[in-house]
Amino acid sequence: MFGNLGGSEIFLILLIVLVFFGAKKLPELAKGLGQGIREFRKAARDVQEEVEKETKKIDDTTKPPPQ
Repeated sequence: MFGNLGGSEIFLILLIVLVFFGAKKLPELAKGLGQGIREFRKAARDVQEEVEKETKKIDDTTKPPPQ
């Protein structure tokens, strides 16, 4: 996720976030971020399942009948 970021860059980003939002807001921000990521993953999984279901439906209708 942070492929090109080193430890010092991540520390600097966290320090800037701490300065902007304050220590009391960080848990709330982290909770909101976690919920957002969970919802995004669920939506992506739902879309993938729907695509797979529709693909299977199309495959089943285009197969030739058994002889």
